[in-house]
Amino acid sequence: MALDAANDMSLSRRAMKAELLDAETELRLAHAWRDDRDEAALHRLVTAYMRLAISMASKYRRYGAPMNDLIQEAGLGLMKAADKFDPDRGVRFSTYAVWWIKASIQDYVMRNWSMVRTGSTSSQKSLFFNMRRVQARLEREAMGRGEELDGHQLRQMIATEVGVPLRDVEMMEGRLSGSDFSLNATQSSEDEGREWIEALEDDGAQAAEIVADDHDRSALRHWLAAAMAALNDRERLIVRERKLRDDPRTLESLGQELGLSKERVRQLEAAAFKKMRRRLSEQGPEAEALLH
Repeated sequence: MALDAANDMSLSRRAMKAELLDAETELRLAHAWRDDRDEAALHRLVTAYMRLAISMASKYRRYGAPMNDLIQEAGLGLMKAADKFDPDRGVRFSTYAVWWIKASIQDYVMRNWSMVRTGSTSSQKSLFFNMRRVQARLEREAMGRGEELDGHQLRQMIATEVGVPLRDVEMMEGRLSGSDFSLNATQSSEDEGREWIEALEDDGAQAAEIVADDHDRSALRHWLAAAMAALNDRERLIVRERKLRDDPRTLESLGQELGLSKERVRQLEAAAFKKMRRRLSEQGPEAEALLH
């Protein structure tokens, strides 16, 4: 156990000392690995984001698995992300890697926690990591409305919220309340011992995700601004009033302002979107999706 702890600390220290990649360097390394299978570039890319993998792995250590094993699984997820990452799509690698790291860790937990070894479908996995949190929130909201939910109502609402069949909720509820292990059991014998449910991963955005999301939003704004710049003044007015307002204007209203027929405004709108789509398609599918 002491050796494991020492290894954990060593891995964490090495990860924290790794370089922080700027977007240009990250893009160059990703291209080198994808196009030339440059292993040195892959190693540098993965090493730079190992701190992200370790941070995510640490959120699952209370499920009983050794931290070293969780880090290894997180590292495997990071490697899979690097292998499948397309640097031409305009998304930062960390944003893409988060999903693969999380999936790898959760699959490992599902395979190795005895309570769920008999089943690990995607619906069971979703329920295992989310059911109690969703249940607690639904109960709080009902209480705030002065309502009291019976068991069947609550299970039905959980099924709808998580997006799984009712029978899966009923099955997982039995497992979570069974004698094998309960998420409401305390982690120690002390009266104030922390419950295992408190160790569930926080779904809130982490620092790395926030930074990556901010980068992606900035890229989307840039792409949209560039596409709008390709339009003339009249086309920009039509697109802005028809698509960018909380309360879009009608074709008839714009026609009256511009001295055009409703049909002509519709034609101009279609032409403007064609120009924007052509411009956005140059940036990749994420940019083009802005018009869908």
